[in-house]
Amino acid sequence: MNSSFLYNFRIMGKPDLSVVIPSYDEMANLQKGVLDKVEHFLERSKGDYEVIVVDDGSKDGSAEFVEKFTKENKKFKLLRNPHTGKAGAVTAGMLAAKGKYVLFTDMDQAVPIEEVEKLLPNFSQGYDIVIGSRTGRKGAPISRAIMSKASVILRKLIVGLSDISDTQCGFKMFTEESSSRIFHKISDLHGGFKTISGSNVTSGFDVELLFLAKQMGFKIKEVPIKWLYVETRRVNPIKDSIDGVLDLITIKMNGFSQKYK
Repeated sequence: MNSSFLYNFRIMGKPDLSVVIPSYDEMANLQKGVLDKVEHFLERSKGDYEVIVVDDGSKDGSAEFVEKFTKENKKFKLLRNPHTGKAGAVTAGMLAAKGKYVLFTDMDQAVPIEEVEKLLPNFSQGYDIVIGSRTGRKGAPISRAIMSKASVILRKLIVGLSDISDTQCGFKMFTEESSSRIFHKISDLHGGFKTISGSNVTSGFDVELLFLAKQMGFKIKEVPIKWLYVETRRVNPIKDSIDGVLDLITIKMNGFSQKYK
């Protein structure tokens, strides 16, 4: 590991890096020590950082677990959010972040935090957004692979973004400016996100923010990263596929109506 991966990005008065992690009933992952792994990696870097865990109305004790962790690890913060789904939780965290560069990632760490080393150098080349691209789907069941390929085809047919191979990887990094502009706009478009019930996997969220980024003229770089399938019970193949198609249609209609301008 390059322990100085943040060194050239340091600025005075604010963190070099903000890491946003949405959390909804994540006790199983928290008990595996995922936050310790994130903390150990970031502490070995030379840059300053903050980690914002956005609790999305958890009911399994996750928020209390994270709150205790933050008391022992001062660079970690807990942001309690109403249950608005992953899109709402990520947006709340991104808007609260103060770093020069802002990354959102998943609690299960299917993409290890160490992969941030592959993203950061690309900003010096003039990119505003750098996103992870899963080069393989190791361990994923056939049903998930089929869903993934089908969603790519539909996304390209309905919305476009044909130059991006993997819009859905939950490992995306932004400059402070691009993050602020994009997520303020996303929040406005969704009215701040409404409270929901049950788990909510919104595949359209990632597509929409990248589509919006393109409309705003931001430069996006896709970088291959390591990814390992982690079992989850929150994916409903039929319901999520239908919702995904409806999201793509909505994005297309919003594009036609100039809502993203």
